[in-house]
Amino acid sequence: MSKRDYYEVLGVSKNAGEDEIKKAYRKLAIKYHPDKNPDDKAAEDKFKEAAEAYEILSNAEKRQRFDQFGHAGVGGSAGGGFGGMNMDDIFSQFGDIFGGAFGGFGGGGAQRGRRVNRGTNLRVKVKLALKDIANGVEKKIKVNKQVSCKTCAGSGAKNGNYDTCRQCNGSGVITRVQQTILGAMQTQSTCSACNGEGRIIRDKCVSCHGDGVVREEEVISINIPAGVAEGMQLSMQGKGNAAPRGGINGDLLIVVEEEEHPELKREGNHVLYSLNVSFPDAALGITVEIPTIEAKAKIKIEPGTQSGKVLRLKGKGLPDVNSYGRGDQLVEISIFTPTHLSAEEKKQLEAMRESKNFEPNPSKREKGFFDRMKEYFD
Repeated sequence: MSKRDYYEVLGVSKNAGEDEIKKAYRKLAIKYHPDKNPDDKAAEDKFKEAAEAYEILSNAEKRQRFDQFGHAGVGGSAGGGFGGMNMDDIFSQFGDIFGGAFGGFGGGGAQRGRRVNRGTNLRVKVKLALKDIANGVEKKIKVNKQVSCKTCAGSGAKNGNYDTCRQCNGSGVITRVQQTILGAMQTQSTCSACNGEGRIIRDKCVSCHGDGVVREEEVISINIPAGVAEGMQLSMQGKGNAAPRGGINGDLLIVVEEEEHPELKREGNHVLYSLNVSFPDAALGITVEIPTIEAKAKIKIEPGTQSGKVLRLKGKGLPDVNSYGRGDQLVEISIFTPTHLSAEEKKQLEAMRESKNFEPNPSKREKGFFDRMKEYFD
């Protein structure tokens, strides 16, 4: 089942501002909140879907990639999404959206106050040939990254032994009440003793020294969708660096690099090829074989073909990354003029020059190549 458009999920237009998007998400999040819909799988799915839409549209960079490339630009085909996150992950990022609408989730507001660690993002470049871009491809890459420590299961504590922080009593925050001329004012700040975690390691793990993460090389499979372009960035949620002492992993950002094809040039979803034809072949006509993205193809050069003529091979270009059709291969004909002639060849050409059939006819002149290209690209 394909994902819905994020603007459709939140019920906002593509021109919606930050406040409108936040307001729309808060309305849906409260409507489908698990506390309001206990044991309702459909409501939980809608809650996660709204969170995913807000996570993308509230981030200027991710929103731009989504507007340009659709779901593929924000991990829709490379992997990721909120499907792999639990409710605590969502609340840790967007808990402030709910304000005072709910006292807590899953049993208590104190737990919500704890700081959730987040791993850093990783960025890698992947080189793709035109054939890979045309069909989509699975790439396996080695990434040196921080992973959860197996000795302590990522806790950072030897034998998993923690002590509840005495300063904040496990809440991760310090609450202070001050009397002012306007009455009692309550403020909260992150506990400095436990850095907001609510607990303190009793004995540090000998493998990770209390960090909960170690550096290892990991092989990651990336599914690249068809039609991606140079500079496009895909994302795989949760495939970046592991978070210290548990929490949310960072993302893996994949930047696309196109390998230059020896004969073909990409222009959007179209592919360009320049074909040199001899004068006799252009005058008499000929069938020639040319390269395409997938293999070789035969095309017919009609008798009397002029230099600059453009032939179109429909559907031989690249697919649109959002599945909006496929481009064409455009073949520009160039008449080759020899620079070294024998005496006999010169004699034959001199005889041809006297014939009126070889006089240029301005009315049959082909449009310039870029003028012809503009008709396809506009």
